[in-house]
Amino acid sequence: MSYAADRRILDADSHLMEPLDWLEGYADEATRAKLWALDVSGGGGRSDAELVEACWARRDDPVATARLAADVVRGPKGYFAYGSMDPAERSVALDQLGFAGQLVFSTFAPVQFAKSDDLDLVYGGAAAHNRGIVDFCGADARLLPVGYLPLEDPERAVACVEEALELGVAALWVNHAEPATVSPTHPAYDGVWARLAEAKVPFAFHLGGVNSNQMAASYHNNGRDPGKDFIGSGENLRSKDFPHVHHDAENLLTCFVLDGTFEQFPDLRCAVVELGAGWVPNLMRSLDACIHAFGRNEPELAKLTMKPSEYLRRQVRFTPWHFEDVAWLIDSAGPELFLFSSDWPHPEGGRDPLGDFNANLAAAAVAPASQQRFYAENFADFFAC
Repeated sequence: MSYAADRRILDADSHLMEPLDWLEGYADEATRAKLWALDVSGGGGRSDAELVEACWARRDDPVATARLAADVVRGPKGYFAYGSMDPAERSVALDQLGFAGQLVFSTFAPVQFAKSDDLDLVYGGAAAHNRGIVDFCGADARLLPVGYLPLEDPERAVACVEEALELGVAALWVNHAEPATVSPTHPAYDGVWARLAEAKVPFAFHLGGVNSNQMAASYHNNGRDPGKDFIGSGENLRSKDFPHVHHDAENLLTCFVLDGTFEQFPDLRCAVVELGAGWVPNLMRSLDACIHAFGRNEPELAKLTMKPSEYLRRQVRFTPWHFEDVAWLIDSAGPELFLFSSDWPHPEGGRDPLGDFNANLAAAAVAPASQQRFYAENFADFFAC
């Protein structure tokens, strides 16, 4: 029996762990010459490139491969996981997990291009990334590729969207960090959001990538033992970082609502992935309070035809952490807002996310229909699958 057993589950977060030369293999010659080296810091607690190569070469060892394939669910995570890098193995791993589908994000590849000041590299790297992630998912319809969309240049962003849609991406990952100069809700970006809305392909915010996960370093300069992070090293999340990780995404969602972008493009959809969801009920209340506090003085607010929270309810979905109280979230904000995610094979997803969610929902006696919305139906509606 699979990990999912007889329950239909659609997984809103999984990852490819990129081989060291993965992006280069999909880049054109000019982009390939400019790509930054792949930094695999945080890839399962080890950062040595030789170890990544050893994980890749493990496929040539039938004994080691059979041992990993025998128990994917309880096996190692990160680069060590069966199916982390090889698409054929990934299909076998998905058989054991038993999920009917899963979004597939890259892990480290955007750092090879997305922080550059060279827009030819930024958009050339995104094109290579999108070809690569679609290729990884191409042989198994259950694997739903998430492309990458840089917003540095509105016109080039539209072209990037068009190419990604032609390739067949299921969603496009957008950097949710503080914009350098112009908000993504500026009219200059209307072409981007109009095209995604027309295609009914969501954009996504996600932990990591080119976004900062940590609080400012000065907060950690406290003369105390910092301890280890999520994955047992020192470059990922620690306890003080954790309440901070969603703040930039929350700010940007506020702009999409109050600047009227969701009003202007009612078919535009956004998935907020691996940023938790405990903050969502308060955001909904705060956005509604903005109308009462500022509605008389800000003309853009008068153009909204719904309560601000209703735009989130209509157009945004969130993935709770496996240790959050998802039953309380459903009760507080509604059953339509939340999606199951495993984060496989990243260790942050926990050893048994399905067990954690099941226990929480059962203890609170959440109605079976609401449970199934969380596990599959919300995803199917949102991603049209």
